[in-house]
Amino acid sequence: MWSFWLIAAGIFFIVEIATVGFLVFWLGIGALLAMVTSFITDNILIQTVVFVVSSCILIPLTKPLADKFTGKKSIPTNAYTLINKHGIVIQDINPIQGVGQVKVNGQIWSAKTEDESLVAKDTEIEVLRIDGVKLIVSPLKVDSVTK
Repeated sequence: MWSFWLIAAGIFFIVEIATVGFLVFWLGIGALLAMVTSFITDNILIQTVVFVVSSCILIPLTKPLADKFTGKKSIPTNAYTLINKHGIVIQDINPIQGVGQVKVNGQIWSAKTEDESLVAKDTEIEVLRIDGVKLIVSPLKVDSVTK
């Protein structure tokens, strides 16, 4: 039965090379551990349990380490790149009427404040986060604005 696990490990490693996701690799390691187990026992159930358990343990335990080693980082994309950017209010942000618009990076967005406060037109703001299709903003303090 060891040959089955060796072939399975080889297939997993080939798939890993093709996908470069560093996920299928751990299934290959699990297959190798099952192969080692097959030298100790002929029970296919025990070998399968070793494969499943070792793969399930290796994936969550080593994936963060692998991400750190490969330098994989979470990169903000699309609208999330606007977080912490500064912009200007182009239409009063009025929480009672539920209206307000800001311009950030040349794009116009609907906006609201985190504390439900009124923010006047031409006030400089900072984007705190995104809630659906609205930017959650905070007005910049006058003393923190550099000219």
